[in-house]
Amino acid sequence: MTTIRRCLISALALSAAALAAMAPTQAAGQKKPAAAASPPKPAAPVTQTLGKVDAWTAYASQDSTGRVCYVVGQPRKSEPAGFARKAPQAMVTHRPVEKIANVVSFVEGYPLNYPLKEGSEVGLDVGGSKFELFTKDDSAWARTAELDKSIVATLAKGKQAVVKGLPQKGLATTDVYALAGFAKALALIDKACGVKRDDSAAPSPRARKRAAGRH
Repeated sequence: MTTIRRCLISALALSAAALAAMAPTQAAGQKKPAAAASPPKPAAPVTQTLGKVDAWTAYASQDSTGRVCYVVGQPRKSEPAGFARKAPQAMVTHRPVEKIANVVSFVEGYPLNYPLKEGSEVGLDVGGSKFELFTKDDSAWARTAELDKSIVATLAKGKQAVVKGLPQKGLATTDVYALAGFAKALALIDKACGVKRDDSAAPSPRARKRAAGRH
């Protein structure tokens, strides 16, 4: 439970950073009177865009804990069409200083007064590989670091991901993410945060079936 909570807090903080990175600073155009006697304030953390590949954008930033790298994606289709909510997002986060990598999270974008239904799970389907994610407020997370790693490997090889959530009030939602570009965007944050990826992934169900037929 401690590990889950740590990942949850880290990813929640990163979600805010990702939103800030994609929006222009509102205060940039506001002029304030100069205060000569005031000491200079420390500069805000700078978020660097590492690259954009299809619907996926890779970022690197620096916060009080150290370097943070993350990839953010938006769905190509969301249902029901008339449901008022903010744009959903899928994220994968690395925090190498804290020895955290591959943290998967899905932000549903539900209104504050209608977050994800308490105790519900968000379903993730990637080409027939299905995962159940636990929920907190407006977001869904993998329960373990091992599951995080498995989901990321599956996303990197998949064509689309279907995410289904249930708000406290209203109809269930379905978000479809096209995975073209995900693997390349993931490689950008891997390099920026020094994350080594195991290339010896488990064989696909089709490969296992072919191997079984040889016996």
